Order: sequence, then C-alpha cells, then structure tokens
Amino acid sequence: MVKVTLNGTVLADSDKTVQVEGNHYFPPESVNTAALTPSSTHTTCPWKGVASYYDGTIGGKTVVNDVAWYYPETKEAANNIKGYVAFYKNKVKFE
Repeated sequence: MVKVTLNGTVLADSDKTVQVEGNHYFPPESVNTAALTPSSTHTTCPWKGVASYYDGTIGGKTVVNDVAWYYPETKEAANNIKGYVAFYKNKVKFE
C-alpha cells in the first residue's frame, strides 16, 4: 500500500500503483480529487505524451502548485498509466 499526504490530508492511497521511472502512478479511483485543482501547466514527454498537472488544494486554498501530474491521453507505450496520477516526491509525503 502506498499513501501520499499533504499537510496531513490524504491525496492518494492504493495498493495498485504502477511504477514508471521511479514514480508511483495512482489509479484515478484512489485519488482524493477534492484536494486537487487542475493547473494550467502542461509538459511533454517524448514517449508518454502531454502531461496535465494538479495543484494541491486544502480548505479551498492552493497549498502547493503543480503537486501532481497525469496523462489524460497517452502514447501507445504508456497506455498502462493513462489517467493515473503521480506526485512529486519533494512536494508531498509518501508512506
């Protein structure tokens, strides 16, 4: 089981993460979307596709910008993480 918290709030909790390049990607149903707000940030990975980002939002206030990312659409090689959410290790606590 892998759990991610931010200031004591659980952002994600799952035993079905997929590890890619040292990052745990959480299935969408295991993510606390109430604590995440879509960010305007987008980046491109040559083999995964275009990533979208979330800000960490607690109590209606953004606490950490771009705390997590996901690929709403993926290139074929990354289909196993389509829609899954990963978190920056230096911005959250992993348990």
